[in-house]
Amino acid sequence: MTELAPIIQLGNPTLRQKAAWVENIQDEDIQKLIEDLIATVAKANGVGIAAPQVAQSYRLFIVASHPNARYPNAPEMEPTAMINPKIIAHSTEVVKDWEGCLSVPGIRGLVPRYKAIEVEYTDSQGNLQNQELTDFIARIFQHEYDHLDGIVFVDRLENTLDMITEQEYQERIVKEVGSRKSEVGSRK
Repeated sequence: MTELAPIIQLGNPTLRQKAAWVENIQDEDIQKLIEDLIATVAKANGVGIAAPQVAQSYRLFIVASHPNARYPNAPEMEPTAMINPKIIAHSTEVVKDWEGCLSVPGIRGLVPRYKAIEVEYTDSQGNLQNQELTDFIARIFQHEYDHLDGIVFVDRLENTLDMITEQEYQERIVKEVGSRKSEVGSRK
């Protein structure tokens, strides 16, 4: 049965550990963890979650982009389990954009990330996958990948002035982007 897993928060030592390689993807506990992570990220309005965020130190995360209150402009995709992932290559272009984290509630930051990455991972059926990810999906992958090495997004900030509260983010950034889109739509 699928369960919602409690999300640990910044300060919990598991978030700062290097996660262990998943040896047996078909293990019943790993398959249940995947199901629980998918349910947990959906309930929390997240676009990704890593196993260390639920105190399970495995190299496994879910990328589950979809528009929601936290990320209204996120592209839609099926939740995807990425096990023992690697970044094979990346673009030279780096883009700063806003990120938040289910384990760092109430804070957003402007985080520099590669615009495009080539990745390799094993899916939940045990098949090796190779993909090129760009823009927001590449950002989610890099954010969740950091969790596997004990890094949280605030570690990536270039300056503390690049931080904002969730409330200010919703009031200033999300509303500003929404009003710009409606202006463009009304000009057509």
